[in-house]
This record gives sequence, structure tokens and C-alpha cells, in this order.
Amino acid sequence: MKIPRLLDGRLKFRHLALVDALSRQGSVVSAAAELHVTQPAATRSLQELEDILGVPLYERGPRGVTPTVFGEAFTGHARAVLAQLAQAGRHVVELADADRGTVIVGTHLAGSNVLLPRAIAEIKRERPCLTVVVKEASPEALLLELEAGRVDFVVGRLTAPAAERTVRRKLYDESVELVVRAGHTLAGRDGVELADLADYPWILPGAETALRREIEEFFARHAMQLPMNRVETTSFLTVRQLLLETDVIAALPGLITRDDARIVRLGVPLDPIGHSVGLTLWAGRALGPSAEALIESMEATAAGMASQNP
Repeated sequence: MKIPRLLDGRLKFRHLALVDALSRQGSVVSAAAELHVTQPAATRSLQELEDILGVPLYERGPRGVTPTVFGEAFTGHARAVLAQLAQAGRHVVELADADRGTVIVGTHLAGSNVLLPRAIAEIKRERPCLTVVVKEASPEALLLELEAGRVDFVVGRLTAPAAERTVRRKLYDESVELVVRAGHTLAGRDGVELADLADYPWILPGAETALRREIEEFFARHAMQLPMNRVETTSFLTVRQLLLETDVIAALPGLITRDDARIVRLGVPLDPIGHSVGLTLWAGRALGPSAEALIESMEATAAGMASQNP
């Protein structure tokens, strides 16, 4: 098989954008809608790209398209090219005006509610014209955004080992605690045990999260079933409001509620449940000045927070 000639002028950036959208959306219709082109135009572009490469990139089915081994490989390269170009454009703008610029950060529950707001507040005091865009999603979705260059880096809980093309920077360790509202019947009581909590409503993380799996293992070690009366969510706004208005019990990172006197910790330890909070970056991708500045602010902020978390 001959190596495709990708620099002879036939390959266009619209081809790269198309495979990125197709691999995420799983259908030509949805990818075309995202790219604001017609379905026939998207189909034609895909045929052009497969002719250029000489291999099928997707398997067509009644419910959409599925990347072949060739499609998965080429999508990774396409995303890398798109990410580098996006970064290049922003880098040039920042060099032209050092006080301005944009940094896009992805986050999930363990990183978004304390560390990131404090770091943003600090950097905005120094660079008020810097635009910080925060995208919140699941860790899995954010990794795709990171790969495609749609976020500069991700901040949050570090769980599984770093993926092959990512780099992780640990910022601090944090405990996970069981919490209730200050007016809860269990608040301030001594000698509370896990069995005493079984009849109360609970808020648990979504089934797809690492923290949820750890909580399930914690209950299993104590020979207890998960509470039947429960809400499952990773939305902190939902968690906080339910905590303040009802008798729910929630498992949350310790620093999230440390500054809120309306929410108190129960004396039921969740050891060994805890985690490290840090940054996930794409290996080998240079960051612009704005992203580097926010990372420096986060590192300084984290250093101060670590001393607050016993």
C-alpha cells in the first residue's frame, strides 16, 4: 500500500474538522449540523477523504457510523493538527497584546468549586483583560476536548494513571467527607456510625465516576447496601441546594464545604477514600502565555489550600 500524499493540495481543513465531528457525533447528520453544512456535503467530503487515504474510515450502519481502525488512527492525527492551529492563532494574538488573551480550562467537581475560582480571581487582579473560559463536563468528555485542543488543560480529581498522550501535575491531596446541613438531626452528634445513616436520603455521585465506585466499595466493606433513597448527580449546585433544604447526606471533597458554615461534616470517616487534585495536559503541546499564567496562579493557590486541608 502506497503512503498517501497528504500535501498535494487535495486534503483540506474541512476534512479534518469532519472526522473530528463524525467520531464524536457518531452520525453524518449530527456532524453536518455541527459544522453547518448539508448532509450531502458532509457525505461527499467523507468520500473525498477516504479516496485520498485509500482506506475506509467509518463503517456505515442504520444507526450511524463507527470509526474503523483507520478512522480512529486518522482522527487522532486530525485533532492534533486542529489543536495546534487553534493554539497557534491564539498564541500570535497574545504575543501582539500581552495583557489580553484567552485560556480555556476544563473542569469537573473536584477542581471547579474551590481551587479554580480562587486562581481565576487572583489572575484577574493582575490581568483584568484576560478571558477565562471554563467548560464543565465529565472527565472522559474533557479528555476528548483536551485532545482536540478545545480546552488548554483540565483541572480536577486525578484518578486513573495518565493516558498515553497526557501529562498530569498533582497540586494537592484532599479528603472526601460525609456532610449534612447544619440543622440536620445528626449534625454535631458524637458516636455516629455508618449504620445510623442508612434510613436517611443520600446524594451519590453518578455511576460513571470513580468516587461512586469507591463509595460502593466502602459500603460493601461494611456489609451494607447502597441507600435506596438517593439522588445521583455530579452537579454541585444541585448537591448544595438539596443539602441546605433537606436531610440528605452527601459525600463531597473536604475543601468544597470548608468555608460554608451551613454545611457540616459528620464524624463518620470515609478512609481510605480521598484523592489528588491536579492538572491534566496534552503531552508535547505548547501552551500559550495565558494558559501558563493561569497554571502558575493555580499552583500558587493550591500551595495555600494544601495547608488548609488537614
